[in-house]
Amino acid sequence: MHFDLKGYLQRIGIAETLVEASAETLGRLQFAQARHIPFENMDPLTGKIPDLAPDALWRKLVENRRGGYCFEVNALFGMALSALGFDAMPIMARVRNGAPRGGPRSHRCFIVTISDQKYLADCGFGGGAPITPVQLDLAGQQEIMGETYRVRRDEETQEEVLERQVPEGWYGLYGFERVPAFEPDFEAANFVTARWDKAPFPYNLMMARVTEDGRNTLFNRALKVTRHGESDARRIDTFEDFEEAMTGLFGLPHQAELFAAVWDRIKDK
Repeated sequence: MHFDLKGYLQRIGIAETLVEASAETLGRLQFAQARHIPFENMDPLTGKIPDLAPDALWRKLVENRRGGYCFEVNALFGMALSALGFDAMPIMARVRNGAPRGGPRSHRCFIVTISDQKYLADCGFGGGAPITPVQLDLAGQQEIMGETYRVRRDEETQEEVLERQVPEGWYGLYGFERVPAFEPDFEAANFVTARWDKAPFPYNLMMARVTEDGRNTLFNRALKVTRHGESDARRIDTFEDFEEAMTGLFGLPHQAELFAAVWDRIKDK
């Protein structure tokens, strides 16, 4: 498939054509995509295995203005990075979400090399992930749009761990190694993640969208809206409120049949 860079940039709200594979461009792309293409797992939740073929991703994420989970949104991100000439190595990570060890390799992201600097770039982790890339070889804490992160070496697992500072301390998001992953890895992990009874995606709705001054996240009916570091949490009680959140806070086009199927899965949670 020929990648339509102009069409992609329009989808993520960038009017001009970008040409330079710089750190500034990388950060701008990640932030813009996370703002305009939400993290969402409606397909696995409603029994579908996401199609990772490039043309299928383009139809879903760009033409139909849906979101997706990491195997989808980061695949699209990777196509854009390739079109712009970035040296981007796809990797697989083990999600921790606060646990001392990760589970199976079930998260897709990138290590991007620019000159002599390496960056962890990721549009597809959902809530709590850095809004712009993390410098991998920079020791200590990194402040990213009001949030604090670090990359720590875990000698026990031989992984690097992306951590976020929370009131209780350092919270591990995921662990990774600097080795490339390939399309069969993503195809297999996508199938397992969408169908495995120990994976969260077939049973819970998870959504996230970055805003200019914060982020919106949803776990089943638990909604959290964060602006300038202050969070407002509430539960969605009605289908009407759910529809409004989907189209307003998460920027999805109205899809009555899909929204009804998702609501039926989460209304009692």
